[in-house]
Amino acid sequence: MTVFYCAKCGAELTPDLRELQSIPDISVRDRDRHGKTRLAPSTVPRGSYAIDPEPWGAPFVAPGTQAPSALVSRALLMPPGMTDMTPAGPRNSVIVHPEDTLNLQLASSLGIHHGCCGPLGTGGPNMTCVCRARVATLAADCMGPHELHLDPLRTYAFTPDTSL
Repeated sequence: MTVFYCAKCGAELTPDLRELQSIPDISVRDRDRHGKTRLAPSTVPRGSYAIDPEPWGAPFVAPGTQAPSALVSRALLMPPGMTDMTPAGPRNSVIVHPEDTLNLQLASSLGIHHGCCGPLGTGGPNMTCVCRARVATLAADCMGPHELHLDPLRTYAFTPDTSL
């Protein structure tokens, strides 16, 4: 089991989570069309995390400057003017279920990076720790993936050695 912490202040950001060997393939077509949220299911189930080896999120680059991700089903809904851009954000971000975080709050200003039902996840880290450091990016609009990425440079993991 692994717990993730803020690199700036050391605050605990998640409860104990178990690592998945790969990122589950979730389709935005499976969204909750008739329920309250209209969201796609979370990419990872509660109590779990997965490492995304591909570049994800901001910054974005012009088409052709980076290979497109193999997981098209997790492509972000882009705001106008960014529709052809591809992610060049950090590799090895940690994907967690959005409800598996402790004490994180959505940043107050998302501007064009907010969809009709929630943040697009295109404006860079949009979730803050209690110390106000932006440590994660939430993508939770009804037309895109529903996942939270912990920034690999702004967070760290602790896995206790259970063999002792």
